[in-house]
Amino acid sequence: MTDVLLTVGTRKGLFIGRRRGGEWELDGPHFNAQAVYSIAIDTRGAVPRLLVGGDSLHWGPSVFHSDDLGATWGEPKQPAVKFPEFTEASLERVWQLHPAASEAPGVVYAGTEPAALFRSEDRGESFELVRPLWEHPTRSQWVPGGGGEGLHTIITDPRDARAVTVAVSTAGVFRSLDGGASWTPSNKGVSAVFLPNPDPEFGQCVHKIAQDAADPDRLYLQNHWGVFRSDDAGANWSDIGAGLPSTFGFAAAAHPHRADTAYVFPITADSDRVPAENKCRVYRTGDAGKSWEPLSTGLPQEPHYGTVLRDALCTDDADPAGVYFGNRNGELFASADDGDSWQMLAAHLPDVLCVRAAVIG
Repeated sequence: MTDVLLTVGTRKGLFIGRRRGGEWELDGPHFNAQAVYSIAIDTRGAVPRLLVGGDSLHWGPSVFHSDDLGATWGEPKQPAVKFPEFTEASLERVWQLHPAASEAPGVVYAGTEPAALFRSEDRGESFELVRPLWEHPTRSQWVPGGGGEGLHTIITDPRDARAVTVAVSTAGVFRSLDGGASWTPSNKGVSAVFLPNPDPEFGQCVHKIAQDAADPDRLYLQNHWGVFRSDDAGANWSDIGAGLPSTFGFAAAAHPHRADTAYVFPITADSDRVPAENKCRVYRTGDAGKSWEPLSTGLPQEPHYGTVLRDALCTDDADPAGVYFGNRNGELFASADDGDSWQMLAAHLPDVLCVRAAVIG
């Protein structure tokens, strides 16, 4: 089987898994006692680079990097992500680290709390604030979600390095077509059931967006109530939640190769954040949301209460695809066959906050 690297960010450190052949090995924690909210595996260079957004209660948040698969780590002498003085803001958390497409080989984006986008041109060692989004005229009306005001999703277009899509809780989706010089709300069709006007231009509580493998204009969105699809890069959205046991949830991921294929993990409700019907199941669509099927072979069959957070579900780039998720019970699960069957890789970890995986061999 393909050699895969699996990185797992938890409330108390980073764990790194390696599959050689069919066997998994897991080690850690790295960054002991730090909460790891964001991870990126950048495979664009001669060697993979790991980027980790750590959050120390003593030292505060930082971005670390490793060029030897986690054996050693580097941290810039100056903070990698820092708000300029004019913002009168300070960094609370790095929610997202996203390497751009191969057309922009040194570019890495960071999404933060307070909600802002930062851009790096040196593979994540230093970042600069994308000022036009910070100064967007709607910003004064953005409201923090339950987990804070975080820019938690970044999507770049592999065909055009100037096209960038972000999601903010709770401001919704914003899109730039000019490399970040200007931004437009992109939420038409996404509901905000918690607002007096359920169809605002912005203000939606988007939880996660995933990009289709075959069509970069096709996006899948898990909302605070509602699962949606866009076929025009986010200009318009349609509801594809029919067939799911609940349309509330946090996570969404797309198959790395197969068109029209995406994964979600339904949660009972915003007021009852446990797996829908107390069953541990990933749901997969193979027809862009027209239908959904539960995937549970090998997963716990007894009543289950492990919530999967927004970045704790991912796929690798193997064929067949690996699919992975961790939960707040500290359980980590993996599938090597597109999600058809699962195995538990670890239990009793700290709360799993994020997972990322990539083929490295």
